[in-house]
Amino acid sequence: MNSETSEETALQKRAETEASCKKRQDYLEWPEYFMAVAFLSAQRSKDPSSQVGACIVNQENKIVGIGYNGMPNGCDDDLLPWSRSASNKLDTKYPYVCHAELNAIMNKNSADVKGCTMYVALFPCNECAKLIIQAGIKDVIYLSDKYHDTPEMTASRRLLDLARIKYKQFEPKRNRIVIDFNSINLSGLHKETAHLNSP
Repeated sequence: MNSETSEETALQKRAETEASCKKRQDYLEWPEYFMAVAFLSAQRSKDPSSQVGACIVNQENKIVGIGYNGMPNGCDDDLLPWSRSASNKLDTKYPYVCHAELNAIMNKNSADVKGCTMYVALFPCNECAKLIIQAGIKDVIYLSDKYHDTPEMTASRRLLDLARIKYKQFEPKRNRIVIDFNSINLSGLHKETAHLNSP
């Protein structure tokens, strides 16, 4: 082996070592992670037409509250209506359901949520805006504003503006985040099996 070849081999090994010491580049950034948590919690909702989740985060990027839309605690959700429309409003979900924002605030795991940021799938309605203001949340990051022109959303923006709460639409860097339990478990399983089978 000549000195040129051994030098190339050494450089290649050094490059491989440096590459193996670098962090992943495709990890989730904080905003995507928190919005994904909101979307994951929405999967707990039993509402057949709207599944919404919310995630409250403090200044240290720690989750302090998670919620999703559903019926109040202690109320049998099999005995309450889930429909969006009926001749009698009492036969719809609207007088009964708790929104994700309310549940996230009520489910908080700290003394308060003052100064926190809320990540939520849908722009908050006027009732949720009141709760957000009263709770002291300072920022709202939402994904969809599909009800933008309704009176409730107009009132919500007015309230949030008056309370000087910042709100902005989330711009995802990726369209999908997949949780694949099989790939996670299988990769670990293969490593363990290989370790157990090694002499």
